[in-house]
Amino acid sequence: MTEPTTQRIAVITGAGSGIGRAAAQALSADGWTIVATGRRPEPLAETIEGLEGPGHCSHAGDVSESDEVDALFARTVEQFGRVDLLFNNAGVGAPPVPIDELSVDAWKRVIDINLTGSFLCARAAFAAMKNQNPVGGRIINNGSISATTPRPNSAPYTATKHAITGLTKSLSLDGRASNIACGQIDIGNAATEMVAAMAAGIVQADGSTKAEATMDVAHVGSAVAYMASLPLDANVLTMTVMANAMPFVGRG
Repeated sequence: MTEPTTQRIAVITGAGSGIGRAAAQALSADGWTIVATGRRPEPLAETIEGLEGPGHCSHAGDVSESDEVDALFARTVEQFGRVDLLFNNAGVGAPPVPIDELSVDAWKRVIDINLTGSFLCARAAFAAMKNQNPVGGRIINNGSISATTPRPNSAPYTATKHAITGLTKSLSLDGRASNIACGQIDIGNAATEMVAAMAAGIVQADGSTKAEATMDVAHVGSAVAYMASLPLDANVLTMTVMANAMPFVGRG
């Protein structure tokens, strides 16, 4: 078992932009040391350059590949001695087409990254957290309000986010014996590149196209930092952070 350290080490997937970058910024401001991972080295380097404090690093890799995930966590443990937090954030969507027009490859890509990637990272994090001193850590999964309230033509994304809720609850239960807490943050309309089109107009459940309200992605980063700040005997199992005026509550 590794020797104790005063550093708090956070692994963030999908950290090259958007929610992942916002979480990295908020966590580093709160004193965390960040291991930022994603598929493209250049955006990861930009994320690291914008963080407070010393010692942060990036590691390019694909969360859907088990050997690359294992390499990420092996490097983290070798360099820092432990993993205190995993923010399972990496995710993609599929073309918004009727399901009978959706390719199997498009479906598999969303499953591989959103769901299998989260499983692989959680699996590696559990192994590290169970064998460090002190034992334990926290996993925060990026879910979505789409898990319970889907948009039209979003079956792959919605299915994976619904599954993330089940993964979160299972990890929360199974982690108790090793002092591993697991929670989920469900986000609605954070202003990132993925939701930029919403300001111009997006298809609604009734077939109309309407612009939707968004919120500053920094609020999501602050929410993740709050969840991460709790002692391991407390846990935010689920949190919803959303643009207040978006069409989600009630009938829109």
